[in-house]
Amino acid sequence: MNITIIMGMGVAAACTIISIVMDGNIADFINGPSIFVVVGGTFGAMIANYPMEDIKKLMTLVKFAIQKSDLDLNKQIDDIVDMANIARKNGLLALEDKVKDMEDPFLRNGVMLILDGTDPELVKNVMETSVYFMDERHSKYASIFFTGSSLAPAFGMIGTLIGLINMLTRLDDPSTLGPAMAVALVTTFYGVILANVLFNPIANQLKLKSQNEQIQKDIIIEGILSIQDGENPRVIKDKLRAFVADADLGEAEAQSAQAGGE
Repeated sequence: MNITIIMGMGVAAACTIISIVMDGNIADFINGPSIFVVVGGTFGAMIANYPMEDIKKLMTLVKFAIQKSDLDLNKQIDDIVDMANIARKNGLLALEDKVKDMEDPFLRNGVMLILDGTDPELVKNVMETSVYFMDERHSKYASIFFTGSSLAPAFGMIGTLIGLINMLTRLDDPSTLGPAMAVALVTTFYGVILANVLFNPIANQLKLKSQNEQIQKDIIIEGILSIQDGENPRVIKDKLRAFVADADLGEAEAQSAQAGGE
């Protein structure tokens, strides 16, 4: 499990609750109609924006976002270098024995392409096309939660407007104005919390995992083409290590940007 997203969301929620308790009453922030309009309205609008087959994957995507990534780029590089050593010593056909043991279908397909004697440019095009459509799918899934993060505050404002309208219809009773205004503002509070404690963190985690997976695919493509070209395994290793350095830098920049947005 990815402890950072769980810890971050927990800290954000805990700090919000503690600040309420320190300066007020938690019961004042619980309002059924406000929850109904923000949560129900947000998910209803998300359903209107995306096909039902994508909406059905929401819980699967949440589970994926909070799971710890099992991608090991360094191990991926070591595996490719091992294959490069085998191919350099015994020829490309010596890799046939390793194909059946490969768990990654993308790597397995790439090795099979070069074993079949496919033109390097065609190998690159086939594999890059696969990566392109993978990135399109991942971007779509992350966009569902980014959409939710923009819809939740909007429905918070809708709930606030409903509360204000109801308040204005009771101007003949000044004693109800204060409580009515509080209820109206609570709805905006729910929308902001839902967007920044739930939707945005999940969307950013999905985006980060997609970026890391794309880097892994790029490592495989470069490694496969280098093996096919008969490059020295030492040169291949040095070349692929650059992808890991770029991945570490990209992850640091993504986390910095996320922290700045919060």
